[in-house]
Parts: sequence; C-alpha cells; structure tokens
Amino acid sequence: MKQNRRLNLEDALVLYLDEDLLSLGTMADQMKEQLHPDNTVTYIVDRNINYTNICSSGCRFCAFFRSDGHPEGYVISHEVLGDKIRETLDLGGTQILLQGGMHPELGLAYFEDLLGFIKEKHPIHVHGFSPPEIHFLSRKEKRPVKEVLARLKSAGLGSIPGGGAEILVDRVRKKVSPNKCLTDDWLAVMETAHGLGLRTTATMMFGHVETLEERLEHLFRVRDLQDRTAGFTAFIPWTFQPDNTRLRIADKATSAEYLRLLAVSRLVLDNIPNIQASWVTQGPKIGQVALKFGANDLGSTMIEENVVAAAGVSFMLSREDMIQIIETAGYRARQRDTFYNHV
Repeated sequence: MKQNRRLNLEDALVLYLDEDLLSLGTMADQMKEQLHPDNTVTYIVDRNINYTNICSSGCRFCAFFRSDGHPEGYVISHEVLGDKIRETLDLGGTQILLQGGMHPELGLAYFEDLLGFIKEKHPIHVHGFSPPEIHFLSRKEKRPVKEVLARLKSAGLGSIPGGGAEILVDRVRKKVSPNKCLTDDWLAVMETAHGLGLRTTATMMFGHVETLEERLEHLFRVRDLQDRTAGFTAFIPWTFQPDNTRLRIADKATSAEYLRLLAVSRLVLDNIPNIQASWVTQGPKIGQVALKFGANDLGSTMIEENVVAAAGVSFMLSREDMIQIIETAGYRARQRDTFYNHV
C-alpha cells in the first residue's frame, strides 16, 4: 500500500487481514495525533434516557425492547423525565441522549410535545432519535423525512445519534433487524439531517453475522456520505453483546478484534474528526488502550444506560474515573459538549 494517499477498500482489507495489531494501532495513533495534536482526550457528561421500551421492530440482537401490551412496557412520564434531566444537570451534564423504540402509537405530536417540555423547563441539549426512529415516524405519519426532521428541530432537537446502523449492508440488516430501515434509508435520514444543519454521529455494531468485508463496506458507506455533507461529528464502533438476546453466535468479538476494527476505522474515516472508544462494552482498561488505537474521545460518563445493560454488560465509570483513565494514559482530559467544544 502506498503511503500518503487515501485508503481504498482493497487497501483497508490488506491492513485488516495482514498488519499485526500493534503496528496497526501505531498507524492509527499517528493519524489521530495529526488530527488532534493538542494531546487532549475528551469526554462528555450526559445521560441515556429511553422514552419507551415498546418497539415493533423486534431486532434479534436487542434484549431491551418489549412488545406493545407487554406488562413491562412503558412510556416515560414528563415527571420522571424531568427528574432525570434535573439530576443530570446537577451532575454537570450538558446533554441527554434520548432514544426509544418504534412505538406503534406514538406520533409526531407526541415527540414535539416531549421536546417542547424539555426545552421549556431544562437548559440541556437534546441528542435524540436515531435514523430508524425517524424513518419509522415518517412512514407512520405519511410525511417526508425532511418535514419530520424540520419539525423536530423546530421543537428543540439539537442533534441526532448514529444508532440503528448495526452493519450498513442489507444482507446483514435483513437477518438481524428485518423490520428496521435498510441501509439506503439510514443514510438518507442522515443526509437529510445534515442538509437541515443537524449534526450527527455514526456507529457500527459488529461481531454477529457480518463478514469482514461487510464491516469495511459499512465504513466506506459512512465515509462517502461524509464526503458529501461533512455532517458526522464522530464514529463509534462497538461489539455485539449476545446475552439475553435472540441472536446466538458462537463467540463474542474479542478485545483484540475490537481494537483492530477501531484502528482501521480511524485510518479509513479520514474525514470524520473524532473516534470514540466504547468502554461501555469493552470495560475501562480496553477503553484506555483504545486511546492508543485511534480513539480521541472516551465518550460519556453514562449516568444512565439501559440497552447494553439489558444484555448483561454493566461497566460503570464516574467523571473522576474517566479523567484518571485519560491522564494515566498520558493525555489531558477535557470535558466537551455535543459538538466537541471544550466546556
């Protein structure tokens, strides 16, 4: 592979298959230092709030959702939501990550009311509603995605998380989440959001039924969209957690596999400024190692997290823990906001 030129799919495949792990990590770390020469690693204080666990998608990898009418199903009340946001603000939080399921009875008016309540009562940024939720709402309301997004933005939506990406290859999506939007739909929601001035993140959940080539195809689909819009602020890959789900696999992805994918992501996604480490699925020690494999952001303190926890994984870190992890790795820790401004 020639140096000082952009990686193509063939280059990335050679790196993924043939490069030893530490050399790959070194290459990704060098690229990270070129993009972020100030020797800082960022983190954000926020909370994941699931406004409902009722979902008609029924993804095989999800242990969190409940079907409509299930006794454990819920839709959050304004009172409970307000309590969670106030606690987040008291702890120094600057945003909430607001996501839920594809609830068959919640329409656009519900979400406009929810956002209106948040913005009227609480000075906090709302990072909410993944592309599958937006796509589902668009079809339910029989309104274009652009109109749905514009109305949500007007009501107070500040940015969009990259959830529901899984693997951006339709063969995979039809196996693990057959009722969820397909690849082009996911990308179209993001492109429309970027056109409306809404910044977003992008994610990848890997280590289930996809091939190595399909992982790379995912990265290049994201990179191609970023070339057109420059709307992605960060990329966050994480490994599938199979416990308590209906998607059975022979072996979970190892930490070495995670670090290899992370490093390749940093090298391929040369147009996305930030790569986030997934300590939530990998634990704090691998989260720290990830800072030498291309990650420049440790993500959220996760005051609350329910979806990964439902799959039996519950690593917890305080703000002080995150600062210690960053500083003992040799970096300066800086709290950030949604748009990677230091606060």
